[in-house]
Amino acid sequence: MNSLYHVVAASEWAKAESLPTYEAGSLQTEGFIHLSERHQVAGVLERYYQHVPDLLLLHIDGDRLSARLVYEVSTNNERFPHLYGPLNTNAVVAVERLP
Repeated sequence: MNSLYHVVAASEWAKAESLPTYEAGSLQTEGFIHLSERHQVAGVLERYYQHVPDLLLLHIDGDRLSARLVYEVSTNNERFPHLYGPLNTNAVVAVERLP
């Protein structure tokens, strides 16, 4: 299993979890959904989600993704996984509440 991760507000995920696909706002504004590898999650939380309540971490099986996954250079010259299309919710294998 190719494990990937996505940070999402609990309220957003509640609207999408029973649907076949989830579309983060970035899909419309940037053309892709931001994902991370496990070692990148802490940095993402520190940079973009400090003091944001009610967050979830979606655990995603990258082998189940139906949209195109591309690794691209992003913050700090790191290569991050970007999903160019909706996230099919059957690729989400676990949901973790973040403190």
